[in-house]
Amino acid sequence: MTAFEDFLKFHQPQFVSSQIPEHFWPKIWEKLKNQVFDAGLYFSIAQIDYEGCPRGPKDPVYKLFLSAEGPMSCGDPNNVFLIDHAWTYDVSTARIHLTKVAGLLDRMCNIMGNLSPSDSKDQKLEFVLQEMWRYNQFLTINSDNIEEKLPLWYVMDEVGSAINHNDSPNFRVVPIIHLTEGITYSLLFPIRDVEVREEVTRDFIENQTNDQELRRALLIPWVDADFSGENFLQTEPGDDYFMSGRREETLPVPPAPEKAILNNYPKGKKLKVFTEYKYVRDYLTDCSFELTDNEEEADVLWYMTYFKDYEGLSIKFPRVFVNQFPFENVLTVKDLLSIICRRRADGKKYEVETLRTYPRWLPTTYNLSAELVKFVSYFQNREIKELDNHWICKPWNLARGIDIHPTNNLNHILRLPCTGPKVVQKYVSSPVLYDRPDVGKVKFDVRYVVLLSSVKPLKAYAYSNFFLRFANRPFALDNFDIYEQHFTVMNYSEDASLHHVKCEDFVNEWIKVYPDFDWRENVEPKIFKMLWEVFEGASAEEPPRGIGHNPQSRAVYAVDLMLEWDDNDMQPVLLEFNFSPDNKRACEYYPEFYNDIFKCLFLGDDNPNVFRDLSRQ
Repeated sequence: MTAFEDFLKFHQPQFVSSQIPEHFWPKIWEKLKNQVFDAGLYFSIAQIDYEGCPRGPKDPVYKLFLSAEGPMSCGDPNNVFLIDHAWTYDVSTARIHLTKVAGLLDRMCNIMGNLSPSDSKDQKLEFVLQEMWRYNQFLTINSDNIEEKLPLWYVMDEVGSAINHNDSPNFRVVPIIHLTEGITYSLLFPIRDVEVREEVTRDFIENQTNDQELRRALLIPWVDADFSGENFLQTEPGDDYFMSGRREETLPVPPAPEKAILNNYPKGKKLKVFTEYKYVRDYLTDCSFELTDNEEEADVLWYMTYFKDYEGLSIKFPRVFVNQFPFENVLTVKDLLSIICRRRADGKKYEVETLRTYPRWLPTTYNLSAELVKFVSYFQNREIKELDNHWICKPWNLARGIDIHPTNNLNHILRLPCTGPKVVQKYVSSPVLYDRPDVGKVKFDVRYVVLLSSVKPLKAYAYSNFFLRFANRPFALDNFDIYEQHFTVMNYSEDASLHHVKCEDFVNEWIKVYPDFDWRENVEPKIFKMLWEVFEGASAEEPPRGIGHNPQSRAVYAVDLMLEWDDNDMQPVLLEFNFSPDNKRACEYYPEFYNDIFKCLFLGDDNPNVFRDLSRQ
């Protein structure tokens, strides 16, 4: 095997997926091998003179021109060029890089057009953190590890960053990973013949070619567009939307008779529980249950991965429980959750003056895959009214705080959908804060464990002991890239400390700080009412638009929420429902946790001292 063939064995999949013409491959190999960066021999950068007129914030600073002695042919295999990356990072490290890497901040300011020598270092830093979303490119690495698959952002060098957008471009720019060296580059090559002194351009959103309104919206970081006249109201999508990209699962057919499940075990029989979850195995000690390693003999199947075959279960094992409901993803997938919650708006749309949407406990939420134009309209209408416009953008199919971006920068938000499906939610800009003696007033969120025991009739409970998570820095509407200021999930960071407060101690402290808002009498009933309304919305439609009834199903979810100030009152705000939550802390705080939950779900023991019946709120 030749050296070139060996190179192709590793790199050809990249070239094919990126549609890099095959006649360029040998020259790419040669230039990577010899580290040839010869674009300067063929192209020249020109700073644009606006002839006394002020440059607008989206006007280009530089242009790149073909300055070779003759035209450049797209068919010539030599006409492919390596573009270096001036800065590669993930968002959480951007501020640190710009602060600590010598010369990086000034280089980024030069590339992005902050040429003022009088600006302070802090001014330059904030400029780059805002402006970089107009220059950022990204690539992803194939990996089974979710964290390793997250987008890696980069800014090209002065040559690459001087290339401007055109809807009919003459060049393409494609990122590649030189796998031999583990270094990322971009390739610049013509897609049509180019004349001398012709400007080099590329399509910044080349994969979005069909929907012209969507293209206009996605191009806003570089080309202003007014969508404020567009309708931003959302309508509920049809069955196809609920099924698109989701896991396939069957429904129980026919529904098993209730008597086949309930009250049909011999008195005193221990229910055999199959599970691989460590904390159920360690903490389920009640004498009414026993663990088994044999799924075939189990009375209760407690899975930590998705179960799909409800039809097979209802036919083959009609007396066996499973800890999931058909189509419960309407609760646990973020974009679907917002849809089923809007069913509880009671026909209200939004408040004209504040643009506040309903129900009040649901943050205004848009799916950036399907509702991006509507979101831009809503954002711009809030801008016109000078309303707070802070948002949090997150994947609808990930958890653990992964790839989440709080920002008030529309350019930032519009760059994120290209890295994977996202929802954007109105950021809680006036949160109720908790005073940590060691830190100050910080954000906190509350986690309730909720149990769903039936859909028809609807029966749901909340575990009376709730759980708290705290930010590690005082809250303020700034520095959105500083994780410990704006996030409360510290479990997955090795460097962050965890502040532990048990709910009993929290309630005792709460009344001292907020004496007019008794937790048990005033705040918690609102939370329970909200949770019940979520389940009502989820069960209002049949699958796939709603959660399916199945007498063999029982489920436990972890619900995360916050409190915000709303006209001098505290309003609960729903964040998310979590599938198969990690209950390690619950077990360590309350060793009877799984005993109580299993007795409630499978024996009907809904002890009012342990569980709150949500239907009674």
